[in-house]
Amino acid sequence: MADRTNFWKLSDNKKRSLKATVLDSNLNVIQLDQIHFDSDLPHYKTKDGVYRDPSDSGRIVSPTLMWIEALDLVLQRLSKSGLDFGKVAALSGSGQQHGSVYWKNGTSSLLSSLDPNKPLLDQFRNAFSIGESPIWMDSSTTAQCREIEEAVGGAIELARITGSRGYERFTGPQIKKIFQKQPEVYNGTERISLVSSFMASIFAGKYASIDHADGAGMNLMDIEKRTWSKVALEATAPGLEEKLGPLAPAYAIVGSIASYFIERYKFNKDCLVVHWSGDNPNSLAGLTLSVPGDLGISLGTSDTVIGISSDPKPGLEGHVFPNPVDTKGYMVMLCYKNGSLTREEVRNSCAQSSWETFNKLLEQTPPLNGGKLGFYYKDHEILPPLPIGFHRYILQNFSGASLEGVKEQEVKEFDPPSEVSYPSERPVLPVSPTASTETDILFVQNNPKFQIRAIVEGQFLSMRGHAERFGMPVPPKRIIATGGASTNQSLLKSMASVFGCGVYTVQRPDSASLGAALRAAHGWICSKQGSFVPIADLYSDKLEKSSLSCKLSASPGSNEVASKYGVLMKKRMEIEKRLVEKLGRY
Repeated sequence: MADRTNFWKLSDNKKRSLKATVLDSNLNVIQLDQIHFDSDLPHYKTKDGVYRDPSDSGRIVSPTLMWIEALDLVLQRLSKSGLDFGKVAALSGSGQQHGSVYWKNGTSSLLSSLDPNKPLLDQFRNAFSIGESPIWMDSSTTAQCREIEEAVGGAIELARITGSRGYERFTGPQIKKIFQKQPEVYNGTERISLVSSFMASIFAGKYASIDHADGAGMNLMDIEKRTWSKVALEATAPGLEEKLGPLAPAYAIVGSIASYFIERYKFNKDCLVVHWSGDNPNSLAGLTLSVPGDLGISLGTSDTVIGISSDPKPGLEGHVFPNPVDTKGYMVMLCYKNGSLTREEVRNSCAQSSWETFNKLLEQTPPLNGGKLGFYYKDHEILPPLPIGFHRYILQNFSGASLEGVKEQEVKEFDPPSEVSYPSERPVLPVSPTASTETDILFVQNNPKFQIRAIVEGQFLSMRGHAERFGMPVPPKRIIATGGASTNQSLLKSMASVFGCGVYTVQRPDSASLGAALRAAHGWICSKQGSFVPIADLYSDKLEKSSLSCKLSASPGSNEVASKYGVLMKKRMEIEKRLVEKLGRY
């Protein structure tokens, strides 16, 4: 690769923004820009980049045109900043996984004939058969999930074929719901894209294929054969395979960049468009995960736990996707909807909207939280499948040595100094009934440390418990943490204590963005070689000198504490099982 060769990537970054990242040939970030949906495009009136439909419980969507306008805006900013698009050898991208876009009949001709004198937004206003894209947060398709599972022979059989049981946020159930509830939309749709292939299509000037790794997040693909599953397609909607188009490896080339971008932004005509993928597969690439003993944990809008496997065993929890940078391997993943947004809610309510205060209160509370366990679900949770709600337990006689003699007590609050109330428009965490005066309430609000440790430990204990049950190594050889919250040292210390291993962080916390830029370089070199090249060949001799390097950020702590967390984890999993039996959505 020539020294002046750049690799460019766009991402629907952490679901709330669109980010552009430029790598040079030494795999160092040389430029980036970011469009925040809520603040930079306020006229769409989104909250966290989405609409929550009050008339349809659990339905959460994003305006498709907002993504296109964000693309217009980031390209304009990069152009004004002096980026020489002519040096970009290849581009790829990361789209929020599971979201879908519905192209209106006849739109393929528009894609191939864009006018370089006009913004993209002006030309795509009437390009979609439905203007709001179902996204990963949508939990309104429970009925469709069960119907698809039943049609293919049960939840286990669907997981065996597609890598996951029927999940509400997955694209297949979303498509089935549109077919059932809005048949005119489905019939008026020429092509259904994922967010990733939607953006790739714009850059290539033609419909881009869905890649294998992102396609596995649809409940529609046979992960072993890496083709669409006929039985899953038939269980979802008629004529669906034609609307989805063919699948493709993540490292393959869609084509050269469309003339629109050559004329309007002066891209080189030989710039390659590499297939885009989902944010989770791109995170695996960006973290350079290559050893089965390693785990990647992304602390973002949703929290995810990622590992790799050559022989995965899909089951009723977690997900299996083809590895985006390997022709034969797989990535395994656990996903939690209640990630950063839920931590932020507790921070805002308990720590005066300050991470500094949040961290101080967390570190003032001893590990294991005195046997206090909390389950906090601001949104319908994925793992475990529980509805919105807050559940607290105090373990009596808990020492951490064993569960013998330990009794649990469910409480509305841990004790008066540990509870606060959310603002009126938020789900309520009840204030102590003893806080009857203004003085008492102020005392409650200023002493929420048990609640803060409960949410932090609760999230990490759940990750450890489900990772162990899914067959991932516990303790791992190491954890590589990423995502916006991976810059929080207090969170990383708790993670290291709960898992009992060292926690490393990458130089740049947005592994999905970095991973997609790396995949652009990977696709470029595979194209030049005419065959698949192991991605490690790109960075084997320059890893520590590139933006891919990582460092130890939190030591594991004592084995004794990790062992006690193992005991606490078992009790948490027992309680969780009972909550799912009582309240679960499956």
